[in-house]
Amino acid sequence: MLPPLKPIAMKERVSMVFIEKGQIDVKDGAFVVIDETGIRTHIPVGSIACIMLEPGTRVSHHAAALAARVGTLLVWVGEAGVRLYAAGQPGGARSDRLLYQAKLALDDDARLKVVRKMYEIRFGEKPPERRSVEQLRGIEGARVKKLYQLLAKQAGVDWNGRNYDYTQWDNSDTANRCLSAATACLYGICEAAVLAAGYAPAIGFIHTGKPLSFVYDIADLFKFDDIVPHAFKIAAKNYSNPEREVRLMCRDVFRQSKILRKIIPTIEEVLAAGELEIPKPAEENIAPAIPNAEGIGDVGHRS
Repeated sequence: MLPPLKPIAMKERVSMVFIEKGQIDVKDGAFVVIDETGIRTHIPVGSIACIMLEPGTRVSHHAAALAARVGTLLVWVGEAGVRLYAAGQPGGARSDRLLYQAKLALDDDARLKVVRKMYEIRFGEKPPERRSVEQLRGIEGARVKKLYQLLAKQAGVDWNGRNYDYTQWDNSDTANRCLSAATACLYGICEAAVLAAGYAPAIGFIHTGKPLSFVYDIADLFKFDDIVPHAFKIAAKNYSNPEREVRLMCRDVFRQSKILRKIIPTIEEVLAAGELEIPKPAEENIAPAIPNAEGIGDVGHRS
């Protein structure tokens, strides 16, 4: 008998794969995609952070259960990965991390410290003193707007601002479509990392009120390192299918930059800036009747 499957750490995985037009199932113990001719393609599900499922895919119960067991995030997206419809939740299984995150978000002083740390990581310098979260958000927005303009100019792309309507995707200009496709890839692996670390995607600090607010917060810390500049370069080359080129670019950039080794330590760094401790269990708490098994994955993975 083989030992039970357990998630491996996020830092040891490849970033993502896209799957379209196929039946996803488990055959002979393997996670496979079966095309219309019956040909099977094996997917090493346990070594992938995020699987993006495009239109034309069908997922069996067995396949979804296996992905959850090995801690791989399944994300149902639109064509080219530019719309997010639904996502599984293979992690987030640590109440102490969730309470810690919520405590930071609800404490005004702690939240401001976290936001200031995010600003410092993103721009490489400390933000102005005596500024509220709302004021820092405004300063950040102005700097990001100028950064988009600069990167577009360097790539030789006409830029009229970040503007697109996801309900009328083909009406967007090429630059905005490339940026949206690139950020969708980044959001996928950041959500997988947030869940693996045991935190909630919805409890954000700069972004609020969205199901993926914290994912957006974390993704913004990495967005302008490589993803946005390369997306503009692709937009400048007038490819017939720029979204596909963006996905390939993201795959290569994620691998070369080893981003999956960086996301969870960065999450811990920004939250530690709030200077609050992870809540300890109350004395009257009752331990689980069946202790959790030790795993080799990240703390948020179900073991």
